[in-house]
Amino acid sequence: MSAFEYLLLMGACLLITLPLELLFSARVYRRPKLLIRSLIPIILVFSLWDIFAISRNHWTYNQQFVTGIHLGNLPLEELVFFIVIPVCALLSYEAVGTVINFVAGKCGTRLAGKSGSRKGGGDDA
Repeated sequence: MSAFEYLLLMGACLLITLPLELLFSARVYRRPKLLIRSLIPIILVFSLWDIFAISRNHWTYNQQFVTGIHLGNLPLEELVFFIVIPVCALLSYEAVGTVINFVAGKCGTRLAGKSGSRKGGGDDA
């Protein structure tokens, strides 16, 4: 196994979810300021968590599967993970929202706010 396989996997995740931006108008990459503001807390919290856990030997990384590039004691691959996976999740979330809005428009209904409950809240049982 190559030390770059994990980075290639992260690249593949971005490549696989790229059509969500292009075909489903996910608008994640088109709003870079919002994307960066969304990623900063995730990167900070999970990086600090990992740095702490690594320093306490709660977990380690097999050197065979990482590039050897570290930011402190945090492997580069871990930082890339904290960026790529949330981006893929945002792309998926936004694409699903686009599809739901499209279906709702085709059906002539608004899905937002429909909970199945009736006005008055009474129980007919």
